Amino acid sequence: MGLVSGSHDPLPAVSAVPHRLRLLLAVVAGVVALVGLLVALSLPSTENTVVAYGPVDQIAIAGLGVLLAAGVLALGRSRVDADEHGVRVRNLLVHHRLPWTAVRAVRFERTSAWGSLALENGDEISLHALQAADGERAVRAVEGLRGLHAAARAKDPVRPPLLYDD
Repeated sequence: MGLVSGSHDPLPAVSAVPHRLRLLLAVVAGVVALVGLLVALSLPSTENTVVAYGPVDQIAIAGLGVLLAAGVLALGRSRVDADEHGVRVRNLLVHHRLPWTAVRAVRFERTSAWGSLALENGDEISLHALQAADGERAVRAVEGLRGLHAAARAKDPVRPPLLYDD
């Protein structure tokens, strides 16, 4: 089987999540949930003139531990997905969907904790899913993003705005 000349296979899509951060957060969330459960189980069912503890209080403390653990896990929801059409970024509270024409560069400085997208309008978007702690995984994701960006730019080059209209 031969390849048809002039055909170009699209670059593979890129997805990245903060692996080590998620692992750390899972451990912390487990500890928080366990501590909440242990406190709830060790809370005496007593009644004195100052405080009265009962089963409702135990359930509330255990529930609070589970809610805190879920909040800890939510810190690791960051994600970056990209294909030939653009990039989607999900950080903790902010979501972005950008075409490649809006992106000037994919950046990851040696001293940075995470990557970023430099935008054509001068803004910068942090990529919390690309963590320096993930090492080689982060490097592969940045290379994939840069490849998709370069391919999109080659297909549809961005022209600088005109300073003056004639």
